[in-house]
Amino acid sequence: MANTYRMNALDQALVSTGSRAYAAYGTSSDANVRYLTSFRTSDPVIYLKRLNEEGLIVVPAMEVERAALESPCTVISRADAGFFDILKEEPDPLKATGRMIADLAGGSILVPPEFPFGLAQAISSHQPIQLDLDTLSAMRSQKTLSEIGMMRESQAAAEDALETALALIRRAKPTGELLVTPEGTILTSEDVRYAIHATLLRHGCRGVDTIVASGDETSVVHLRGTGSLAANAPIIIDIFPQNEETGYFADMTRTVVRGEASPEIREMYAVVSDAKTLAFSLLRSGADGSALYRAVVSLFEDAGYGTEPDGFVHSLGHGVGIEVHEAPSLSTRGGPLAAGNVVTIEPGLYYPGIGGVRIEDMALVTDGGYERITRFPEVFCI
Repeated sequence: MANTYRMNALDQALVSTGSRAYAAYGTSSDANVRYLTSFRTSDPVIYLKRLNEEGLIVVPAMEVERAALESPCTVISRADAGFFDILKEEPDPLKATGRMIADLAGGSILVPPEFPFGLAQAISSHQPIQLDLDTLSAMRSQKTLSEIGMMRESQAAAEDALETALALIRRAKPTGELLVTPEGTILTSEDVRYAIHATLLRHGCRGVDTIVASGDETSVVHLRGTGSLAANAPIIIDIFPQNEETGYFADMTRTVVRGEASPEIREMYAVVSDAKTLAFSLLRSGADGSALYRAVVSLFEDAGYGTEPDGFVHSLGHGVGIEVHEAPSLSTRGGPLAAGNVVTIEPGLYYPGIGGVRIEDMALVTDGGYERITRFPEVFCI
């Protein structure tokens, strides 16, 4: 995902710290590595960008051709980077890798917080190394048009999967405290989650820890949900798929009731929906994430709902991108929002013995407000 803005941001970090090169190390499960290289790999690779130069990645010889097809970076093999020559003098692979990175950098090295500690120690025997706390986080929070398009694709997959889930729930009949399918079986969280994941796979996405929780389970914010789905009670469905090819996430939540909702849940749903509307009315470039959070807290408190230990117990939202939770934050520690941020708005209320309600949409922050990425309508009693 390299572009001029990103190269300039790294160069600025190098200049401000007096460093010669920026380095990252890991597999593509490391969000920073995937972001910088656009390369999918289960084996660790080295990303290195020297001041005022394009980034390069060091990969095993067998991966050079594939990396050149997938990554915008210059690609070199470990052999060409001198690894095996160094290994003759330094038989410890970790220490040899550290020396190779130091030699490639040719001076002081800047690394992100996730950089392996042992490798950092190995590098420090040859070149000074400094920790960079937030350059990559800030870069990743500013989405390009290409990234926004990728996230729209992931969101489309999430919405198709949610429609699949709701279709299963609708065809099940409230019978006592349970939902019974036309075939006479009890509908479970696992049934719905499996259908969600199967739909996501057809879109080239994967779902991990998708939430399908019902009844009193919904009072625990991120409880995954197990067993029989409850009738006449809240069902929280939280889907956050990652596109396998691009790595980009979407995130959305709906709370539904199959049957008749209790008066308490009806009131909670109405207030949560109002809170989401309020938050979106305040969302724009320059707005402070903490101010949006405080506005929603005030709305809940005015309606008789608290924040601790029950009620609105989490942040109002978060950034989404190559990780499902990233900067910026819409919470007490939130800061100014900027055009290009993609964030969730997800107010919720949770009470043991009653249940929980959460509604979550995703939007692109713009200078004049926002563009809603989520297209799926709010649905409640179905």
